Amino acid sequence: MANTSTRMLRLLSLLQTHRYWPGADLAGRLQVSPRTLRRDIGRLRELGYPVQAQRGAGGGYQLTAGAALPPLVVDDEEAVALAVGLQAAAESAVEGIAESSVRALAKVVQVMPGRLRRRVEALQAMTVPASWGGATRTAVDPGVLTGVAVACRDSERLRFRYTAADGRRSARHVEPHRLVSLGRRWYLVGYDLDRKDWRSYRIDRLAGPRGTGARFRPRELPAADAAAFVRAGIGSALAAYEVEVLVDAPAAAVRERIGRWSTVEEAGAARCRVRMTADSLDWPTMALGAVGADFEVLRPPELAGRVRDWGRRFSQAGRTRPC
Repeated sequence: MANTSTRMLRLLSLLQTHRYWPGADLAGRLQVSPRTLRRDIGRLRELGYPVQAQRGAGGGYQLTAGAALPPLVVDDEEAVALAVGLQAAAESAVEGIAESSVRALAKVVQVMPGRLRRRVEALQAMTVPASWGGATRTAVDPGVLTGVAVACRDSERLRFRYTAADGRRSARHVEPHRLVSLGRRWYLVGYDLDRKDWRSYRIDRLAGPRGTGARFRPRELPAADAAAFVRAGIGSALAAYEVEVLVDAPAAAVRERIGRWSTVEEAGAARCRVRMTADSLDWPTMALGAVGADFEVLRPPELAGRVRDWGRRFSQAGRTRPC
């Protein structure tokens, strides 16, 4: 069963799509009991949503026709969490999730108060999504994230404090260009006015951003887009492995499993060539194991050794032990 907040959003979404919902149908769609459904309807009414109920064996619920829906009652952090979560789900490889998330995001944003709606829309408009497996989740201050997004949207110069990877701290004066969501980290791409060059900044290392009030004319980014700029910067900073493997499975089937994190090319009717870049060989080993097909490592040779090591450990774990 979904948690209460998710279920309430789902209930509101369903009520907006039908003039009338029989109670049994609505409870079935939400996978809850009639008692839980009545409780959730009561919570919506407390928030100001005009839900009418028809009692009896064939009773049900509907939103009052023509009624204006009240603003969604969430604070700033909850609004950002909804936008980020639904936007991430909209990029999901899970079948059916993407389209539903886009619809939900549009509905949630529509009923937000104007102030929050402008901040969330700025976050959507100024973010370039990218996929890259294996990153570690990092905590980001929602206020920093939306503040930077608004500065990108408004072409307003920013000042902030920044902590580099080696721990050095500095003050930055930047023309913000775009936010990039890469793996499980967020980056700001911008032109550093003091260093007179383009830079990318991890948002979790950025503190105290404040707009200067000075507007600027956007410069031309020296990359195809902001996501490509961040990837290039990170790639040059890592000792990355270039992985190339032949997999005994059709390309379409392999793309469905790991195409989000790799390049898959046909190499015959039932064989394909997989390429990926990684800073650790554990991730390619895990991904190739998840494909569920035989494969041949072409490069690097270290990957073949890593696969043998994993295979030895799995074989040992799978041995039948005497009771």
